Amino acid sequence: MRETQNKFFIIINILFLFNYFNSYYLVQAKQNSIIKLFCLRTVKEEMLKAEIKYSDEIANQTCECYYEEFRQTLSHEDAKTKCKLETQDKFKP
Repeated sequence: MRETQNKFFIIINILFLFNYFNSYYLVQAKQNSIIKLFCLRTVKEEMLKAEIKYSDEIANQTCECYYEEFRQTLSHEDAKTKCKLETQDKFKP
């Protein structure tokens, strides 16, 4: 009887642990997609204002860079500036 209870508690703990990790990664994925959505919109607007032909490749590159930099520095302005310059250097006509 005692052994059955121990197994039951172990299984329950494993399920809670799995659920915790699953929830954590789901939140990270949603955060990434929301940030990327806003980033893509902003990049598109800035490219149109500057009269540059919009490119999905450029926008995705810029937003991936922004997301990674923002995660590391937690500074919107620093990430924005760095990635804007990197993208301009990479995609110069």
